[in-house]
Amino acid sequence: MSDAVETIAGVRTGLFIGGTERFTDEVLTVADPGKPGSVVGEAASASPSDVRDAVAAAKDAFPAWASLPAQERAATMAGAIAGIAEDRDDDAAILSQENGKIRMEAWVDALVFEIRWNLALALKDEVGASHTLPVVPGAIPVSTEVSYQPLGVVTIIVPFNWPIAILGASLPQSLLAGNTVIVKVPPSTPLATSRLVQRIAEKLPAGVLNVISGRDENMAGLIESPDVAKVCFTGSVNGGKRIMEMASKSLTRVTLELGGNDAAVFLQDAVLDDVHLDRLYAAVFDTTGQVCMNAKRVFVHRSRLDELVAGLSARLEKAVIGYGLDEATTMGPLHSPAQKAFVEEIIQEAKDAGADVREFGQLPGGELAEGNYLRPAIVVDPDPSLRVVTQEQFGPVIPVIPFDDEDKAVSAANDTWGGLCGSVWTASPEAARRIGSQLVCGYVWVNDHGATRLDLRAPFGGMKQSGIGREQGIEGIRAFQDTRSIATIDPDALAAMAH
Repeated sequence: MSDAVETIAGVRTGLFIGGTERFTDEVLTVADPGKPGSVVGEAASASPSDVRDAVAAAKDAFPAWASLPAQERAATMAGAIAGIAEDRDDDAAILSQENGKIRMEAWVDALVFEIRWNLALALKDEVGASHTLPVVPGAIPVSTEVSYQPLGVVTIIVPFNWPIAILGASLPQSLLAGNTVIVKVPPSTPLATSRLVQRIAEKLPAGVLNVISGRDENMAGLIESPDVAKVCFTGSVNGGKRIMEMASKSLTRVTLELGGNDAAVFLQDAVLDDVHLDRLYAAVFDTTGQVCMNAKRVFVHRSRLDELVAGLSARLEKAVIGYGLDEATTMGPLHSPAQKAFVEEIIQEAKDAGADVREFGQLPGGELAEGNYLRPAIVVDPDPSLRVVTQEQFGPVIPVIPFDDEDKAVSAANDTWGGLCGSVWTASPEAARRIGSQLVCGYVWVNDHGATRLDLRAPFGGMKQSGIGREQGIEGIRAFQDTRSIATIDPDALAAMAH
């Protein structure tokens, strides 16, 4: 990452529909969450008519793209991201300003996208693979070939927190499977993502990849249109419920990657050296806590409670709260005033209930004084009914809950609405397998946790209200395909059976 990039202001992005950039009279003004009153740039704001045009362009491009062999699509896609890293510094500077996250995280956001793209392309030979079900002796003499086909037009909706990296979990898989795509970028952080996706789209056949930004009230056509075959949404649980309800009008398929209330369970023999405590700190406080798969609840054997709290506290005492582009900053602002207010509210609720709330760091002053900054906090041994435990905080606060019995710890970890991820921290591989297999969630780490520690080859997704479907891996590609079975009867064998 270059140190030359400091700030890029006045960024302007358009829509990209059917191979053509399109600007609009109405725009989205993108505010800087770290500097109130500062504008990062403007993004085009699509009308319902623009949305219809994007769906039509993707529909028109689908037959030709779907008819290509998967290997040929992969070669075209590989060419489309050639040189993508050349703009990564600029993209990171823009994303840091519109999102608030520190610049290094913004830089990694785009890096993860490229890694995920190339991992998807590595599966090109499996995408179009078919298999034949053999004739069963004594049954109807039929040989059945099962093959995979793309769905059609896919809408992908990404959130503000890791918009580019998250896009990498669904966009390359959908395109490689033979679908055409409309990417709907987040209204509060549209700039860096629009820039990157348009650069890729310009190298693909017109209409294969389209980019839409705009106000949510104008986006219904991306979900409800009968010409949209699938919607892939990453965001909040309530947002996922709205998407699912809208998609039901035309029975459009959905993949929903939603929020989590992830539990990290530290057994009595857990290793709590600097390496493991650094991992835990990142798992909780990366992106100022605004990651769906961050650890949201820490359960620790009572005999190790003080040690764990001391370890986290020592790291929080070194946290530098500040502007995302400042090199000394280790923790940026929350993305929105509303989210800051919510996290402040649940911290205050814990204080009012008599919980042991420990806050760290110094808030910035000067021009940053009114930004969405918040001191990170640990809530030690809170009442389990408090919202800091039961709800997804999506901010820099973590409840640390002691336990005496492993079975009760697992029960408490599973006693929640979500089931996205979890982790087990122990020196025993057997204990890790035993406890990990009991956690009701889609992904479990051992002695680790967090978005940057994800195996990008493995299927990813949640249980319960944390979502529907899987991304990444061959499972993620199959989520954008349907099966077709072609059965051929052997007439001679059938005649012989009749006699």
